[in-house]
Formats: sequence, C-alpha cells, structure tokens
Amino acid sequence: MAHGLDDVETDQTPALPRGGGDRILAVVNDIVVKASSAALVAAGFVLTYSVIVRYFLKFSTDWQDELSVFLIVGAVFMSSAAVQALRGHVAIETIVGLLSARANSTRQILVDAASLAFCAFFAWKSWTLLHEAWVEGYRSGSTWGPPLWIPYSLMAIGMTLLSLQILLQLVHEIGRRRRAR
Repeated sequence: MAHGLDDVETDQTPALPRGGGDRILAVVNDIVVKASSAALVAAGFVLTYSVIVRYFLKFSTDWQDELSVFLIVGAVFMSSAAVQALRGHVAIETIVGLLSARANSTRQILVDAASLAFCAFFAWKSWTLLHEAWVEGYRSGSTWGPPLWIPYSLMAIGMTLLSLQILLQLVHEIGRRRRAR
C-alpha cells in the first residue's frame, strides 16, 4: 500500500514509446530537458556574476534579474512535458493504495482529462498572448526592455508540449483499459 511517500513503480516508471508520436515527443523532451538544464546553469552563472559585480565593483546590473527569470521560467515551462512523461509531478499516492486497479484507471483517466483541458486552454491563451506581444511589439518595462515574445514563446511551446504529452498518456490509458476488458 502506498502512503504518499513511497515510490509507486507503475506510476513513476515511464512507459516505453508505443508509436510515432510517442517517439517524436520522447526525442523532443530529451532535447528540451538538456536545453532547460543548460538554461538553469546559465541562470546560476548570471546571478553569481551579478552578485560579484555589484558587491565588489559596485556596478549596476539591472538586466540580470530579468534574464534569470526568463531562463528559469523558460526551463520550467519547456521541461514540463518531460516531467509529465515520467509522471514526476506532485501527486497524492495515498488514494492509489486504497482503490482497485479499475478505479485507479478511471481516476487516472479523469485526472488526465482534466489536466489536458486546463493545459490546452493555457496553451491556447499563451499562443494568443505571444501573437499579441509579437504584433504589438510589447517589451518589458525594465531599463533593459527585452521583447516579451521571448518568454511568451517559451510558455506557449512548453504548454503545447505538455498538452500533447498528457493527450498521448490519456489515449494510452484508454487503450490499455479497453484491452484489459
């Protein structure tokens, strides 16, 4: 019985890719995770540089905070599909141990369907925000003033990848349930 602290093998172990869409998304997720890791390291270097330059040289570095936020937020959004592929998100596993296999399958389908609806809506809104920022030429209000289409594009692409990952998992769970009948 899982108590919310135990690893549940069936939920934590990623399923092997089953089709073309799975294989393509697995390759994209692998590339994105590596790029996101590099972005987090870069954010660490930028913030370290900022502290050193401000403290020892008394230079103003008003761009570093915003660049670090762009890098970190981009890494989080872009890598969310890879985390979902591993089912590495925060979950309450106590319920899993209390329900039957069929009830858990139904629960998983319902949770994935609700997650897909939310993430697909978020992705759509992100794409509209990106379009608006691109067309209107929106820029950050800071003195550095980078174009806002950059973080909005990372948000839109990341949420789209997450929606696709959830959709594939939902289709596989429904297929697995039908085969089990």
